[in-house]
Amino acid sequence: MGNNKLALVGGGGVRGPVFVEAAARRAEELGLEEIILFDIDEEKLRLLGGVSAHLARHHSDVHVVATTDPRHALEGADFVVTTVRVGGDAARITDERIAQRHGVLGQETTGPGGLAMAMRSVPAILGYAELLAELSPRAWLFNFTNPAGLVTQALRDAGHDRAVGICDSANLAQHAVAAAHGVGANDLRPEVFGLNHLSWVRAVRDRQGRDLLAPLLADSGFRAATLQRFFPPELAELLGTWTNEYLYYYYFAEQALANTSAEPTGRGQEVARRNADLLGELARIGPERPQDAVATYRAYEAGRRSTYMRYAEPTTAPAGERTLGEGSEGYAAVALDLMAALTGGPARYCAVNVPSAGRLDDLEPSDVAEISVVVDTDGIRPLPIGAVPEPQAGLMRQVKLFERLAVQAIASRSRGRAVQALMAHPLVLSYSRAAALVDDYLTTHRDHIGEWR
Repeated sequence: MGNNKLALVGGGGVRGPVFVEAAARRAEELGLEEIILFDIDEEKLRLLGGVSAHLARHHSDVHVVATTDPRHALEGADFVVTTVRVGGDAARITDERIAQRHGVLGQETTGPGGLAMAMRSVPAILGYAELLAELSPRAWLFNFTNPAGLVTQALRDAGHDRAVGICDSANLAQHAVAAAHGVGANDLRPEVFGLNHLSWVRAVRDRQGRDLLAPLLADSGFRAATLQRFFPPELAELLGTWTNEYLYYYYFAEQALANTSAEPTGRGQEVARRNADLLGELARIGPERPQDAVATYRAYEAGRRSTYMRYAEPTTAPAGERTLGEGSEGYAAVALDLMAALTGGPARYCAVNVPSAGRLDDLEPSDVAEISVVVDTDGIRPLPIGAVPEPQAGLMRQVKLFERLAVQAIASRSRGRAVQALMAHPLVLSYSRAAALVDDYLTTHRDHIGEWR
């Protein structure tokens, strides 16, 4: 179990220090000897990698290394986490503006914004996956690069069968129920189905098989303390499930578009400003004052978290409070839990993005789904879900069609297939709108995606 090497692709990103601190805290449990941070942005890697290394030293003697050489990062790796943003914050801002100009939502993982991001993300992640297959073929790849489900589908379609999509949102219900009952999350068995940022939780059962979720969903106090507060009681009753917060963009499509369009600065612009401020302050502080750098980073993280999906918040919600069951480690906790189980720790029950393998009636076995799994030294296996309510199944099938077509479009660099993908998406549908969106994205992002036919 010891001597494991963990590589973070995108290690100069703003979430890198959170991940490294969490991994260092669990280094002994995971048998971690080295955490290697890879990024193509040398300055960000220097600034945020320095924060990461300082945080790690407080928890273990795990060796933290920063590099701009992908071969150095991936050679000998046991686990790799990918979290990259091709085109940076500027591309995200452009994606949002183009979508809004055409009268549709610009959110970066949903609909047009998700397609534009995938056009840039998929080729990059496939490149790293191919290098990983050459250098460390037995390594597990945990993908957090958005749109996570679509990117994972592309990885699996390309034959990378040890690639798994991870997302903390997929596990919020399990953790909220655990917090409400004062038990460990792994003592519970969630029944999660859907796609990344488009999933529902049918039940969260204890070891005796009793569903603990349904009574809590009927409790207004529980709903107000979780992200279920985004959805009114009538909708909750109609659905009968815990609803992933990103489904706000579907169930309140016109309201989401109006709210995001009315903001003086979009989410992308706000994040870009916060990131620039953080990097500027870290550069000013310099390496001689690591404690000040850490304090600056902590303040940044708290501020960023407090504005998450603020336009979806009911007016009665307390601003900036952490929701019930939400941990401080985010996606890092999901990845680290998987690593622990795969390396001999207790079996883990959670939800990740993997092929449904016939466990979900409404999807093909090769379709990557956000689904309940059990994880142990034998691997990651989806658990039986079977049939799901038709309203959820219909939306899931429609968005999965979009994902399939999007992966095909990116693989073949086909404008026509990309138009078909957006025509299949429930937030677009219109051919004229889909074609105009695709043309705008292809023109704007040519430097990152090259020429399409």
